[in-house]
Amino acid sequence: MADLTKVWPGKPYPLGATWDGKGVNFALFSAHAEKVELCLFDRRGLREEARILLPEYTDEVWHAYLPDARPGLLYGFRVYGPYDPANGYRFNPNKLMIDPYAKSLFGRLRWSDVVFSYRVGSPREDLALDRRDNARFIPKCRVIEPAFTWGDERRPQIPWEETIILELSVRGITKRHPGVDPDYRGSFAGLASPAMIDYFLELGVTAVELLPIHAALDERHLVEKGLANYWGYNTIGFFAPDPRLLSTESISGFKTMVKRLHEAGIEVILDVVYNHSGEGNHLGPTLVFRGIDNVSYYRLEANRRYYQDFTGTGNSLNLDHPRVLALVMDSLRYWATEMHVDGFRFDLAPTLARENGEFGQGSAFFDAVRQDPVMAGLKLIAEPWDVGPYGYQLGNFPPGWAEWNAQYRDTLRRFWKGDEGLVAAVASRIAGSSDIFGYRGRRPWASINFISAHDGFTLQDLVSYNEKHNEGNGEGSRDGHDANFSWNCGLEGPTDDPAITALRDRQKRNLLASLLLSLGVPMLLAGDEIGRTQHGNNNAYCQDNDTSWTDWEHVRPEDEELRHFFSYLINLRRRHRVFSRPRFFRGEVLSEAGVKDITWITPAGEEAKAEDWNNPVALSLGYVLSGAAGEFYTPGGQRDIDESFLVMMNAYYQDLDFYIPLLAAPLSWEPLVDTSQPTGLVAYRTLYAPGEVYRLQAHSFALFINRAPRPELLRRNAIATRVMPPDRAEPGEDDATPS
Repeated sequence: MADLTKVWPGKPYPLGATWDGKGVNFALFSAHAEKVELCLFDRRGLREEARILLPEYTDEVWHAYLPDARPGLLYGFRVYGPYDPANGYRFNPNKLMIDPYAKSLFGRLRWSDVVFSYRVGSPREDLALDRRDNARFIPKCRVIEPAFTWGDERRPQIPWEETIILELSVRGITKRHPGVDPDYRGSFAGLASPAMIDYFLELGVTAVELLPIHAALDERHLVEKGLANYWGYNTIGFFAPDPRLLSTESISGFKTMVKRLHEAGIEVILDVVYNHSGEGNHLGPTLVFRGIDNVSYYRLEANRRYYQDFTGTGNSLNLDHPRVLALVMDSLRYWATEMHVDGFRFDLAPTLARENGEFGQGSAFFDAVRQDPVMAGLKLIAEPWDVGPYGYQLGNFPPGWAEWNAQYRDTLRRFWKGDEGLVAAVASRIAGSSDIFGYRGRRPWASINFISAHDGFTLQDLVSYNEKHNEGNGEGSRDGHDANFSWNCGLEGPTDDPAITALRDRQKRNLLASLLLSLGVPMLLAGDEIGRTQHGNNNAYCQDNDTSWTDWEHVRPEDEELRHFFSYLINLRRRHRVFSRPRFFRGEVLSEAGVKDITWITPAGEEAKAEDWNNPVALSLGYVLSGAAGEFYTPGGQRDIDESFLVMMNAYYQDLDFYIPLLAAPLSWEPLVDTSQPTGLVAYRTLYAPGEVYRLQAHSFALFINRAPRPELLRRNAIATRVMPPDRAEPGEDDATPS
């Protein structure tokens, strides 16, 4: 190591370690520390070679400049101050601290009692100071060289209404892919491989949403069981990529991935965890924030020894403090400007917007995001709930935000498994959930629609299990959700029964078709398109193994067909803007043709009435989307029109006759999709005119496109006067108008 004893005062900004081409400036915020030492390590991060007192303290920031320091230098901090947990102070200079602004980490945390600031096992618990040095067990921070050749890279800037998101784990999707170089599997380089990018393009998705890629740690109890925190929701560094996801020591692997995805027209959205850290509750390890300035970084109870926990993880970061809010905003800007990402999905987002513990649209966090010019051009997605008081805030985020819509997930799951009386709710969800998001000028894209996500059953497991099977997590299957709204189609788990298998495949097609043809932004879970299973585990956060990794080599022929169906629907949606309108439906006549933008119909081919919506046993729904009533415009600003589409949904256990409706403009209809078909697609080219019957099989979804009318088949008088005969009534309803 070069002689680094030369120390200059440096500057208090920017925070972290900053290489300026000549030397490195170090700056660390701590309002309550008494002094701070910079510790420098050898190339392997094992031996501390120098300890330098930061000589300056400006605006609560400790800082120094090392003119002889260079990128690649490994470092950490020792922070001095009172160890008084009863009053919130947990300084312990025997413990090496990770720089909160570190751009790169070297090594992984090695669990030992030494990484705790208190004597583990002491009857005084966290009040008993541990004086042992922990440096050899702690990841080291690394000074980076930020230079990277972006060339002519440009953000795709996909409009929100045209966005189709694929949620994935970088490790999980690449770890077993035969087209990815073995050296790159499980890494950003693997995700940037031609095989993966070609796959995304073939599917037709416009954005990948990556499970947390910030540096995180594996909880001790998991490591002791031979498990790991696979999902990554246990962050210890908001600026550093997780070393496990890098194929080399350089962070340029992440930038290369973004550049290649952008070249393919695919956006990159990061799932970020700013609501808590991996340090846990008062009995957790001391790794970063706790030992630097505990009372500033965390929300503490009134007695200050214990932590307020709105996250279920043991702690919550204190965004009421301006320096902590600045940390989050600096991190967001860094990933946007230096790493070129296109947006963020915020884990447990209400925690970020709590002031004095209460969620509010006028919080400092929302204000900071709204006024920031960097954030203005990015996609912002909230997980709109946490575990604190009034933690369920779906629909309550301000304009400019999209939100994960769990009501969409639960309503569509329940409908297709056969729960009755949901048609009104299903209609609202399909139409963009204006009852939730239709205020303050928000648009349908505020609703992120999904059927499955990382948290919960995969699509395959949703139709294969009635109960969760989380035994592999080592928690007695007590973890994970119980309300899955799943249906095993007659048998729990894997089966060779052809009837059950066929029904499961049909249910998957039903759910995918509903999702991809609904108004709002569809989000799909990677692997669902090829039948990925977690064997009934609905909380596979700790399964960094074959349970969670996508199995690319044992895909059934039926699931290859599902993938083609998946891609067909995505490309249909992208070709026809009637499925991704920029505004909510009004249910009114909006065109010279005299048709409504959306018309809800009954199986009788008639427009739905109040009694139809209130039918307590209804399990069917139909609607017409009018392309002529759309609000579409060409690039030149001219009003454009699209095709019209007819949808039929039958969640009953028996077949159902749907009558083709007569609208203001008589249309003939050609079926494109019928999920009762093995491929989900209709091969024949039969046209159906108003008044004709389409027999929709049980548990099926059908989609028709309008074609030129066939006058010789129109039955205007019949459809205007017909009363549906009893043998075609809704199952279980002899005299009620069906819904």
